[in-house]
Formats: sequence, C-alpha cells, structure tokens
Amino acid sequence: MKAAVLQAIGAPLVIEDVPDPEPGPTELVLQVGACGICGTDLHMSENSDPNVGWRVLPAGCVMGHEFAGEVVEVGRQAGDRWRTGDRVTALPWIGCGHCPLCRAGRGFRCAQAKMRASAELPGAYAEYTRVGAGETIRLPDSVSFREGALVEPLAVGLNAVRRAQLQPGDAVLVVGAGPVGLSVALWCRFFGAQHIVVSDLVAARAERALALGATASVDASQDDVRERVAEAIGGRPRVVFDCVGVPGSLQLAIDYAPHDARIVVVGLCMAGDQLFPTKALVKELEITFAFIYRQQDFATVVHLLGEGRIDAAPMISDRVDLGGFADAFEALKQPNTQIKVMLETD
Repeated sequence: MKAAVLQAIGAPLVIEDVPDPEPGPTELVLQVGACGICGTDLHMSENSDPNVGWRVLPAGCVMGHEFAGEVVEVGRQAGDRWRTGDRVTALPWIGCGHCPLCRAGRGFRCAQAKMRASAELPGAYAEYTRVGAGETIRLPDSVSFREGALVEPLAVGLNAVRRAQLQPGDAVLVVGAGPVGLSVALWCRFFGAQHIVVSDLVAARAERALALGATASVDASQDDVRERVAEAIGGRPRVVFDCVGVPGSLQLAIDYAPHDARIVVVGLCMAGDQLFPTKALVKELEITFAFIYRQQDFATVVHLLGEGRIDAAPMISDRVDLGGFADAFEALKQPNTQIKVMLETD
C-alpha cells in the first residue's frame, strides 16, 4: 500500500510503498476513508528533543491519528462483533484491554499501550491502517468518513470543556481558533455557555468559529482582545481556554482572565516557557490542563453526530489525496488560514 512516511525528523513526508498491515487476533484492518492532519503531528515531525516533546517519532514512521474507514480484515478473535464492510472510527492506540485503565476507557495510560505513529503501530496517513477491535466504534449510516475523522479532535474539546466545569450562562474566551479551539467553542455552546468569544491572530480562522457556536470573534492581530471581549459579553469571562500552545500563550490567558476565573490549557506547547505567576496568584486563578479523553468521549461524539445534535463540518477547510498530501502537510508548517485539512485516500 501507499503511505506518507516520515523518513527523518524535520524532513518532508515521502509517499512510499510500505507493507500492508495484518491484523492480530483482536485487531482489525481498515481501508482509510479520511484522516485529518493534526497540529501535534506537525510539531512532532519537527521535534527530536524528548525534553521538549512528549515523545520522539522514529524514523520511517507513518503518522495520522484522526481517521475513519471501512473494515476490510477481521482478526480471528474479533469476528463476534465486527464484519468486513463495517464503517468505523477508532482511538489512536491499542491497549491491553484487561487492565483497570483500559476497562475505564483510559487505554492511553495502559502500560502496554501501542501508540500510533510508532514502529509497532503505523498511523493512518495511508491507504490502510490497523486498529484494536476493543478501541473501535461503529459509525451510524448518517455519519460520513469525514465526520468520523473529526471525532478525535471533537473528543479533545469535549474533555477540555468537561474539565472547565462549565455552567449554563457562563461567559467564555477561547484563545486560538485552530481545530481544538473550534471544538472547544462547539462544546461550550452545546453545554449552555451564554457568551463564547474566540480570538485568533488570523481573522478568517476566528470568524469560522461563528459557524461552530461562537457568539463573537476577535481579530487579535488588529483589535484589543480585552476591549472586544468586554464589549461582546458586557464584562470579563469566567473561563479562559488556551488553545494555542506556544510560549507566551498561557501567560496571555492569565492576563485575560479576571479574578477567581478558571483557565483550561488545551494547546500543546512543544517548547519551554516563562510565566509571571504573581498575576495568577493575586487573581487566585484555577489553572487546569486538559490533554486526553476517555473512550466514552469517542462514543458520545459519534452518537451526537449521528443524532444531528452537533455539526462539525465547518471545521474542514480543505481536502487532499495522497498524491498531494506531502506538499499539503509541509504547507501547514507555515502561517496559513487552514483549519482542518482532510486526507481522503479514495
């Protein structure tokens, strides 16, 4: 099969022929229908320092962890639940399936977990990919592969908003209008926030948030964010989400937050940072970090998509096939107006 291969950290991806995946006894092989390009992959493909990134990718790996597709092979112990032709999405790891963490839907923390984009579990920037039968979730007929590939970033946003302990009627500021920020805005609307202001240095990205639940957007390259937020909500936000993840963005969230507010850090900062903690201390801010979701979050997102109760389609800004994928991936490393670029192999 063909796949986009990272030959070395910092090098462009190369489309190569690689061996077809073979399912283990409790695994499935999917033909990839769609796979989103994630900012985490962009950062990790450039970063070889384990003290900066949360893990270092091996040379020759295949990335891609936001995906959906059709089952084409079923492991010999997975046939009681799965059949070829099933349309599914799956979590981006394979756990042991037996430990307390796996049983609690937290297979990411499993000591035996196989992580995607590793030597033992290639990702879905490819024609086919391997998944764990226990980590797989069936898609309703009404949910497309494109929507199925959005389940993972939507689950990230769901986890973040849950950790924010949002209350109906709250005023929220979301700093950063990438896929995570837009997902957060969507869930803030779903859970009843009254005011949802989204800021970004790229006006077009901030404006896209209005189609996903935001009540106001701010062009942070031109406007004073504090003033625009105050105008939009008639005060200051009770919850601030840092969905940027670059040095200085957490301090910015601290500066924007009023006294007794809660900050939820969702953006993955891959570099060292400096803070002025006195501001957070004097304001008595509560700072929470949100990184990973539970398997139940995946199931919840799939259910709500199938019921038509959430619509994440405005997150998709472009689509590309494998032939143009390497160039599209490289272009996203530079400043751009894209939000979620979707690989579609067929």
